Amino acid sequence: MSLKQVMSALAVSSVLSLPALASDYLDTSTSFSDENKNTKTRVIFVPEGTTVELPEWSGSDVNAVSRAAEIEEFKGEASQLTTVIAPEDTKANHLLLAGVGNPAELSRFEAEKLGASIAAALKPELESVVFDTRLISNPGIAAELSAHIAHGIDLRNYRFDRYQSEPKERPQTAYHWLVKSPDMAEKKYLASRAIAEGVFVARDITALPGSDGYPEAIVKLAQEAMKDLNIELTIVTPEQVDEMGMGLLKSVSQGSQHGSYLLAAHYKGSNADPIALVGKGNTFDTGGYNLKTSSSSILRMQTDKAGAGAVIGAVMALAAQEAPVNVVAVAPLSHNLISGSATLPGDVVKAGDGTLVEIANTDAEGRLILGDGNWYANDKFKPRAIANIATLTGSKVGALGTGYAALFASQDDLRSAIIEAGNITGEKVWELPLEGYDGIIDSPLADIRNIGSPGTQAGAAFLKHFAGDTPWIHIDMAADAMVSSDTGIHPAGPTGFGVRLLTEWVHQLEN
Repeated sequence: MSLKQVMSALAVSSVLSLPALASDYLDTSTSFSDENKNTKTRVIFVPEGTTVELPEWSGSDVNAVSRAAEIEEFKGEASQLTTVIAPEDTKANHLLLAGVGNPAELSRFEAEKLGASIAAALKPELESVVFDTRLISNPGIAAELSAHIAHGIDLRNYRFDRYQSEPKERPQTAYHWLVKSPDMAEKKYLASRAIAEGVFVARDITALPGSDGYPEAIVKLAQEAMKDLNIELTIVTPEQVDEMGMGLLKSVSQGSQHGSYLLAAHYKGSNADPIALVGKGNTFDTGGYNLKTSSSSILRMQTDKAGAGAVIGAVMALAAQEAPVNVVAVAPLSHNLISGSATLPGDVVKAGDGTLVEIANTDAEGRLILGDGNWYANDKFKPRAIANIATLTGSKVGALGTGYAALFASQDDLRSAIIEAGNITGEKVWELPLEGYDGIIDSPLADIRNIGSPGTQAGAAFLKHFAGDTPWIHIDMAADAMVSSDTGIHPAGPTGFGVRLLTEWVHQLEN
């Protein structure tokens, strides 16, 4: 069936069939062995100051490669890449020398970025590549770095090309890793591969255009993605959203033909009280009657569901790892359009917890659906902690740009764990203050209103209100959900920001 036929069927049936399998994203394969193989291209990982010398090479081979490395000023510094023509006796055409500096000091994220750089440097038409780690003397370190570098390669090789009639050729390479401890490397890689699958689903969710990625479509995508995992799914339909009194969530979709849904994905890998990850899933955001007037801004508004993608992907990753944690993703899903039935600025809406909210700005809709999402998480799961993640405010972009996500936290252990998780994954957070902003969302008309100044703090204060007494953090990832060009571990497009951060945060809390 052609893409046009698929989309036509969706318009009739409102069912999205997008299986979230690795084959949808990658056409490569990865294996680990202590058996050397011959191939036309070999990537050799070189610690700083180490002579590039493999056991099977002759003295003339060593001299030729050493001279080529010297000419290119290759010293094995971390992340340094140099391609040289392979001497005839090495049975290869090209050698890619990859510096790892001091292997014991190369961080996980630096290793992942090195993998992404290697993926970008290798030609997609290569049939096979050998990654040779024999110059790294410590087998355990070599195994761990292999897994992290392979993870970076996977993340960079992802493609979302289903809307292209003639997509560019994907890499279809067989990656063979030569390591002294292949079982250890494979085990660590499989844990990373689980995270990559979660990132890929989050990227897919974010990438879907607004007319195809509406709330019910995201529910169907998540169902398909999670069908082989030990995850219990609860789907709250628009009718049930109304019956349960989640007026904030309902109100955001009132102008759309697609009603609001709520998806809860529960992975119970332990008997501890659950951790709730609540992510914003506004599947397209016109701003409502407070219409977005910037064409460049509104064009990116399919990214407003990136928070939902992040929590869905994180729970998928933890379930695929069979991690000993109890975690639930709650994704309120809305579609913020304009029509005769849309919410008006100044309307007062009742939240699931009974709070009466003045909708002072219909473009501050993310906090509305997250407010009911927090109430639902508290009411149904009684979590020991709530993490909100959302592309929430333009104010965050003004304050921090894209180098950091904004962080608000109510408790020291949650704060320290998310900061450490950000440092490990490279999805860094920077805490902004919430103390001293009492009354920031007070309303003269209702109990509270959905805007205030400064904007980032107002959004956080609104969410904290609905988290109640539950320990809570909020991550404002505005502008972090998409990159316009290939950047590090991200090909151009959605980043899947938050999957790796939240997965590591949950692990940090359990350690």
